[in-house]
Amino acid sequence: MRVMAQIAMVMNLDKCIGCHTCSVTCKQTWTNRAGVEYTWFNNVETRPGQGYPRRYEDQERWRGGWEVDAKGRLRLRAGGRMRKLLGIFANPLMPSIQDYYEPWTYDYENLFGAALGPDIPVARPRSLISGEPTTITWSANWDDDLGGDPSPDPVLSRMSEKVKLDFEQAFMFYLPRICEHCLNPSCVASCPSGALYKRTDDGIVLVDQDRCRGWRMCVTGCPYKKIYFNHRTGKAEKCTFCYPRVEVGLPTVCSETCVGRLRYLGVMLYDADRVTEAASVASEQDLYEAQLSVFVDPDDPAVAASGLPDDWIEAARRSPVRDLIMRYRIALPLHPEYRTLPMVWYVPPLSPVVDALAATGHDGEDAGNLFAAVESMRIPVEYLAGLFTAGDTVPVVAALRRLAAMRSYMRAVNLGEEPELAETGLNEDDIHDMYRLLALAKYDERYVIPTAYGNTPGDVEEAGCSLDYDGGPGMQGPFGETSGRPVPVSIESFHGLKQRQTGDKVTHERVNLLNWDGRGTPAGLFPPRKGEPS
Repeated sequence: MRVMAQIAMVMNLDKCIGCHTCSVTCKQTWTNRAGVEYTWFNNVETRPGQGYPRRYEDQERWRGGWEVDAKGRLRLRAGGRMRKLLGIFANPLMPSIQDYYEPWTYDYENLFGAALGPDIPVARPRSLISGEPTTITWSANWDDDLGGDPSPDPVLSRMSEKVKLDFEQAFMFYLPRICEHCLNPSCVASCPSGALYKRTDDGIVLVDQDRCRGWRMCVTGCPYKKIYFNHRTGKAEKCTFCYPRVEVGLPTVCSETCVGRLRYLGVMLYDADRVTEAASVASEQDLYEAQLSVFVDPDDPAVAASGLPDDWIEAARRSPVRDLIMRYRIALPLHPEYRTLPMVWYVPPLSPVVDALAATGHDGEDAGNLFAAVESMRIPVEYLAGLFTAGDTVPVVAALRRLAAMRSYMRAVNLGEEPELAETGLNEDDIHDMYRLLALAKYDERYVIPTAYGNTPGDVEEAGCSLDYDGGPGMQGPFGETSGRPVPVSIESFHGLKQRQTGDKVTHERVNLLNWDGRGTPAGLFPPRKGEPS
C-alpha cells in the first residue's frame, strides 16, 4: 500500500445562491492578464443547462476522460500516442472560442471623447481578441437562471422523454465548478510534452509553463474542460487550487470569498497503488464505490508507517471533507463515469424537494413528507444521479434521505418537540455533528489545511505567482508576444497574508490591496493624520 495525501474540496449545493462571487474573485486573482480573458478557472452553472464551454459533458463529441477497452484496460477516449501524433497540428476534438465565448470590451474612448452633438455617444462592444467591433451572443453564464430548458443539456439528453418534458417543473440549482484535481487525471496523460503533473505532496495538478509547448491535447483530454489555452503566450493554464495559499494553510480564494460558506477543504488519504484498479471497474455505476474503496483510514497503522508528516495525518483525521464523503456519505463525485476519480465532490441539493412539497400545500420540513418525496420524485433524483453517480440513483437517494433526516430531526429539536431518528444509518451524534458541519461550522472547521511539507510559517518566503506579471514563465518564447527578463514585482507573501488574517495584531505592513481583508491600514492608503510622521 502506497499512501498519499490529496487536498480535496466538497461543495454543499443546497447553499449556493448563484452570486458568482467565487468566479469574480478567482478571475481577478488568477486570470486578469492578456490572453485569458475568456478563461474562468471557477464558474457557476445553472442546471439543467449547457454548461461552460457549451455541452462540455458530451464526451461522444469531445472524447475527454478515460474508457475501458475490450481487455479491461484503461485508455484515453481521445486515443493514444499514434492518434495524438497524427493530429498534433490539427486537433478537431477541442472546443472553439465560440463554444466558450469571444471576450469583449467596450469602446469607452468613443463614449468619453466624442465631440458635443445632438446624439448621445455609445460604447459599442469590441472583441478583445481581434479588436474589431463584435456582436455579443454568448458568455460564461449566458443561460444563468434559465434552468428547465431540456434541449441543450447533455445529461438530460440521455434520459426518457417524460423526464425531458416534465423537468422544467421540477427544480433548478447552481453548480460551481473548478478543476477536479483528479486522482487519475486524463489531462496529465494526454500531454505530449509532460508539462502537466500531479504534485506528490498534496495532489494538486499544475502546468509547468516552461515545458508546455501549446499542443492543447490537455484541453481535449480533460472531460471537465477546465484547462484553457492562453492565445497570447501559447501555453495552457488551469486552476492551481491556489497552491501558494494552501501551502501556508490558507483556503483557496473561491472558498475564502464564498458568500454562502458552502465550500469545505481538507485532506484525503488514498492508496495510490489502487487508483488504476478503481478507475478500471467494468460498470460505470460501480465507480463511486470503487473510488471510496481507494481512500485510507488515517487511523490505520499502515498510515503511520507511510512516511507522511504527523500534521498531515492529524489533518486527515479532522478533515471535514472526509466526514462528508466517508462518515456521512452525503458528498458525491461529479461525473465519475469519466474515470478520472475527481476530488471535488458535491452535496446534492435537498431544497428543491422541500420547495416542491410546500407548493402542494404539505409541510416541506416534515420527516414523513420528505422521505416520501425523495422516494417518489424520480425525475430530479435521476438527473442528480446523471451528474454524480453515473445514473445510479441509490447513493443519491441515500444522501438525500440523510439530509432530510438531519433537517427534520434538528427542526424538532429547535421547536422543543421529541425528535425522531429515521433509519438512515446515522445515530444522534452523527446527526448533530453533520448539522454543525453543514450549518454552523466555523472557519477552522470548514478549512483544515496543513502547511506544505517542511514549510513552517515564518521560515519560508514565497516569490508569489510568476504569472502575475508580464515576463514570467510562459510570457516569452516562440509562441508568445513578449520576451525579455521578468520584471521584478513587489507583493505580499502568503505567510504575511496568513499572519494578518489569523493573528490578533493589527499590522501596517505593505500589502497587496487585491488581498487586503480590511484589517489594518496599509501604509500609503490614507494620508497621515495631523501630527503623525509622513
